[in-house]
Amino acid sequence: MSKFSKLTLYHYPLSRSARVKWLLHEMYDDDFETRRVALRQGEQFTPEFLAKNPNHGVPVLAVTYADRTEQTITESHAILMWLADQDERFAPPPTDLAARATYLQLMALGGSWMDQMLWNIRLHETLLPKAARNEAFAKFNRDKIENEIAPQLSARLEQRDYICGESFTAADCMTAHNVNWAGAYGLCRTDIFKAYMSRMKARPAFQMAFADAAAFEG
Repeated sequence: MSKFSKLTLYHYPLSRSARVKWLLHEMYDDDFETRRVALRQGEQFTPEFLAKNPNHGVPVLAVTYADRTEQTITESHAILMWLADQDERFAPPPTDLAARATYLQLMALGGSWMDQMLWNIRLHETLLPKAARNEAFAKFNRDKIENEIAPQLSARLEQRDYICGESFTAADCMTAHNVNWAGAYGLCRTDIFKAYMSRMKARPAFQMAFADAAAFEG
C-alpha cells in the first residue's frame, strides 16, 4: 500500500459499504481500518459524520496518502472504481478499450439501475411508514429486475465464471453484492445466480467482508 499511509472505511454491515470492504480485503487483506457507523442510532446525521459525507450515508473511504495529504471519497461505485484502478488485477486498463467498456458498463448498471431498483423495493416494502409505501411501485421495480436486469446478468454468467469474463474484477464486488441483496427479496435465485454466488462466497475476502452480517439491524 505504498501510495497510502492509511485507509479507513466507514462501514455498516451488509450495506453498500460491504462492496468496498470486500474489494479492500481482496487488495490489502486486513491492512486497512474499519469503523462501523451506527446508522440505526443516527450517527450519520451528526456534524462530525456530515463533514465526511453530506449525503449522510456509507461508505466513506478516508485516505491518507504517502505524502500525508488527506481525502475522503464517497459513493460505493466511485470508491470501487478508484480502488481497482490502483491494481491491474481488479480492472481492465484504459488501453484495453473493449474490456474496459464492458467493465464500466457493468459497474454503472450495478451502481445505478440495479442498486436504485433494490433500494426502491426496500423503501416501499420495509423502510417507509406503511401509509407512505407504494406497493405498485415496489412491484414495478421487482418486475424491472426480474424481466430486464436479471436476464442481462444471467446471460453473461452462463458463458463465464465472472461478470466481466474469466477473471475477478471490482465489477464482481458490485454485481455479487446486488445479487445477494436481490436474493433477500426472492429475486436472482436461479441456478446460474446460485452458482455465481457460491463462487463469490468461497473467496476469503468475501468471507471477511461479510463476517459481520449478523450485526445488521434492518
